[in-house]
Amino acid sequence: MSRTEPSPAGRLRLGVNIDHVATIRNARGGAHPDPIKAARLAAAAGADGITAHLREDRRHITDEDIEGLTDLLNGLRLPLNFEMAATAEMQAIALRHKPHAVCIVPEKREERTTEGGLEVAREENRLAHFIAPLREAGCRVSIFIAADERQIEAAHRIGAPVIELHTGAYCDAHHEERFDARDAELERLRNCAAFAHDLGLEVHAGHGLSFDTVAPVAAFPEVVELNIGHFLVGEAIFSGLDSAIRRMRDAMDAARREAFGEGAA
Repeated sequence: MSRTEPSPAGRLRLGVNIDHVATIRNARGGAHPDPIKAARLAAAAGADGITAHLREDRRHITDEDIEGLTDLLNGLRLPLNFEMAATAEMQAIALRHKPHAVCIVPEKREERTTEGGLEVAREENRLAHFIAPLREAGCRVSIFIAADERQIEAAHRIGAPVIELHTGAYCDAHHEERFDARDAELERLRNCAAFAHDLGLEVHAGHGLSFDTVAPVAAFPEVVELNIGHFLVGEAIFSGLDSAIRRMRDAMDAARREAFGEGAA
């Protein structure tokens, strides 16, 4: 099968982001709720990996959390996806822990959450040099970018083997009932997933995905991993984290089966 005919047979991976368990903990201080416990529960519920973003201002995940997650996930033989800004401090932390994966994301101190994708095309030289030692250390490097062919081509040129497409604009348009905009964003994501795959990149997606929005993205044959966090932590308030993750896993698998047949999930 050629690159332009991606195989639908592979199971779609689910990475569970536990950042906002730490947000709740930090709102009051102390040790509860514990993001390490959340990661353990997520693993038991069927997560294929754990994602955590160590921000420069440490607003949720802390250095101690990364230490604890590294120890836990090494024991469980589950991958850690370490989200980080392209700074010397974060590079040094990643090189010390050598997580399975690092995802380079844009970061602004004043933002509530990650707003859009990384600007790769204007910083190709710097980013190429930045990710080189991470790749040499054995980390799978991904770049979190908007659904923009120019940025995808730049990510490919700098040697990143993986991209993660920012699904936030699609999800926002859906929840705001701007359905024409939602459909346009979904088509842009679909086209960019195929474009990236044709370049030989591994394609992931995430940001803002919920039970209502996950199925169309899960049905893209080129996408092999979804990273979902804020929605699952919020839903856990009502149904529990285990239930929320299992329901999301079921929704992803059902979308895959509907698109590609019984063997797809």
